[in-house]
Amino acid sequence: MKKLIAGVALAVLAGGAWAGGLESLEAFVKTVKSGRADFTQTVTAPPKEGQASRPKVSTGSFAFQRPGKFRFDYQKPFVQNIVADGETLWLYDADLNQVTQRKQAQALGATPAALIAAAPDLRALQADFTLEDTADRDGLQWVKATPKSRDGQLQSVQIGFQGEALSALEILDSFGQRSVLKFGKVEVNPSLPASTFQFKVPSGADVIRQ
Repeated sequence: MKKLIAGVALAVLAGGAWAGGLESLEAFVKTVKSGRADFTQTVTAPPKEGQASRPKVSTGSFAFQRPGKFRFDYQKPFVQNIVADGETLWLYDADLNQVTQRKQAQALGATPAALIAAAPDLRALQADFTLEDTADRDGLQWVKATPKSRDGQLQSVQIGFQGEALSALEILDSFGQRSVLKFGKVEVNPSLPASTFQFKVPSGADVIRQ
């Protein structure tokens, strides 16, 4: 589950107020330069034969600042931190006291984080994703992003807007695992200190460089 969370958690968001999914996304990329919120993430794996799927729920907080800085702080059911400082992506597993370090440009690519924290405009997103409005549901307006490259582990991302907030994110990976993130206490364009996106390796932690 920890590896799954690390993959789907590259999705950091807050919202703006516009009518349609694509319009919401375009305006969001242009006007929302930073954000923070709480989140609940539900991960559901494809059911095995003769068995029902058991969703796994995590909670925590996140923050982002364009271009390319974000962090996820998972609090329950276990502590995990994912921090992107603009150059390096850090993943800390508190249970293992282990840090994984990767070059950010190589780690993100066509991921939800690239959708939200990196691209300067819709045209830049369209270089890596096919973007389309989808039908309203659950009281939200949705836009679907499908990576143009088939080499990654991501099938699609759907982003749901409601009023002035981006309320939900649905991620489907190539293994059929679905992750749904729902956001609360969203703050748009807060002033975030530089320390928010600085990661310090905890004392005694093993560091794995990839």
